[in-house]
Amino acid sequence: MPQEHATLIAALLGSRICHDLISPIGAISNGVELLGLSGQTDSSELSLISDSVANANARVKLFRIAFGQASPGQMTGAAEMRSICKALATNRLSYDWGVEGDQSREEVKLACLMMMCIETAMPRGGVIQVGHHDGQWTVLARAERLEPDPTLWARLGAITEVETLKPSQVQFVLAPLQADLIRRRIKHGEQDGVLVLQA
Repeated sequence: MPQEHATLIAALLGSRICHDLISPIGAISNGVELLGLSGQTDSSELSLISDSVANANARVKLFRIAFGQASPGQMTGAAEMRSICKALATNRLSYDWGVEGDQSREEVKLACLMMMCIETAMPRGGVIQVGHHDGQWTVLARAERLEPDPTLWARLGAITEVETLKPSQVQFVLAPLQADLIRRRIKHGEQDGVLVLQA
């Protein structure tokens, strides 16, 4: 099977899964809101469920962009990405989408895959900052402890085979594929305690 066909099938599969999950998660979110309004649930319990649902919803939206199909001419707004990043934040890890204006879905797809790659190097959390200047994406990781896996990081500069990868590492194959699709190449480096991905 040609590489572009396999990539398209993977994107269609990602879109289908995320599409089917968005509706039930949204329904759970609405149900939690109604419970809160009725006063039937203890506030601490309701808060825990509400936070978990919001995070799951944001994660599925991120997956939909990163793994799903990007139609020609489709755009993704900065407000949508900031909303996703805010909901993704945890006590340990936060995200800063410092990109102004709408960007093509193909471009944002690459940025999201790069975000997911850089997350793996932050075992104790930190801050992920995303910028876009002069047509180039920059994803920074700031943390007390950074542990980029040399084997995984070596995959980012070129399209590689999927052998030995775990499901949680699929972004290290998809990011270079997406970069190649829009005629980019991912570069990585570390300086002054900051991990940098650029494309």
